Amino acid sequence: MLVRMERRRLLGILSVLMAFASISTDLYLPAMPAMGRDLHASPGTVAFTVSGYLIGFSIGQLIWGPVGDRYGRRVPIAAGLGLFVCGSVGCALASNIDSMIAWRLLQALGACASVVLARAMVRDLYEGHRAAQMLSTLLTVMAIAPLLGPLIGGQILLFAGWRAIFWMLVGIGVVTGFALFTIPETLPAARRNAEPLTVAFASYAALLRDRTLLGYACAGGFFYGGIFAYVAGTPFAYITFYHVPAQAYGLLFGLGSLGIMGANFWNARVVRRAGSDQLLRSGAAGAALAALVLALDARTGLAGLWGLVVPLFVFVGASGFIVANAVVGALGVYPGRVGTVSAFVGAIQYGSGMTGSALVGAFANGTPWPLGCVVALCGIGTFLGALLVPSRARHAPEEALTS
Repeated sequence: MLVRMERRRLLGILSVLMAFASISTDLYLPAMPAMGRDLHASPGTVAFTVSGYLIGFSIGQLIWGPVGDRYGRRVPIAAGLGLFVCGSVGCALASNIDSMIAWRLLQALGACASVVLARAMVRDLYEGHRAAQMLSTLLTVMAIAPLLGPLIGGQILLFAGWRAIFWMLVGIGVVTGFALFTIPETLPAARRNAEPLTVAFASYAALLRDRTLLGYACAGGFFYGGIFAYVAGTPFAYITFYHVPAQAYGLLFGLGSLGIMGANFWNARVVRRAGSDQLLRSGAAGAALAALVLALDARTGLAGLWGLVVPLFVFVGASGFIVANAVVGALGVYPGRVGTVSAFVGAIQYGSGMTGSALVGAFANGTPWPLGCVVALCGIGTFLGALLVPSRARHAPEEALTS
């Protein structure tokens, strides 16, 4: 049993590891217009720095998950942090938008190890509703990253320029690497999967046939598509279209983080009583409704800037009921292959996120409409995915993966 101080340290480090996806993007969001000017790139092209990151993040998880099941959690995470640091250095030195996108891809290939295996570490230590509570707690803590990230990034941009943001990410990666080895390995050798990695990779095809798992994965996946459409689209909708100052953008972006923190806190309190699947469906319904309201305003401009900010606050805040419950539900389907399932779910989530951000960039027309349209489609998909989860999901036996 971990003593209280060790638990707090573990909680803090796991929160940082899980926050690498948002840290790597949220810090430089206010700098995207400035990056576009310096690198002579259009807003739509700059949005592909988010999409390129998500491509690497999605693909990399499929590798790191089985590796973590076979070799433990800490060493693969450390290797991933090394790649993250190298990619961040490349971003800081990039001289054109194509090299920036390529370095962002490498950065993501490393960062995803932290996220996918941190989720697996939670499942190594906790089960059932307790796992959902702990994951909600971690998500509440890590929500500080998107709350503070754009604010800090905006100040760095003001005083040191956008390249300094990526040098800061280099420092974060190095410090996290040292902190990683102050916590214990959560997957002892006796519980590791001894099968060859080729067998683990082949098991992804079997996972695609599990309706329950697909329901959880699609609910989270479509939602991430909307989230990263929001990440890629709001800098231009707020700063360029509505002329919000870059330093003030972080305040509007941070509102969503407050919603995430509040919803995760509430989810952790009621999940044992209400059930994680019911909370997932309720959150998905709320997200879909907010997304439709957003699309209406983005098309008509009836409520102006606040017609975007308010429904986006509700949509993003629904993360507190969707993400933790979808992830824990999926990880409970095959408890003997937590790393592999975490990678599978994460790849779908961030692959969908890549699609959402890419669509916003591809259809950018100088108005908020592409943002509103993509988020609305993703909100509807989130709700339909949640409906795929049976009311009382019966999990397939472990042998189904190898059949």
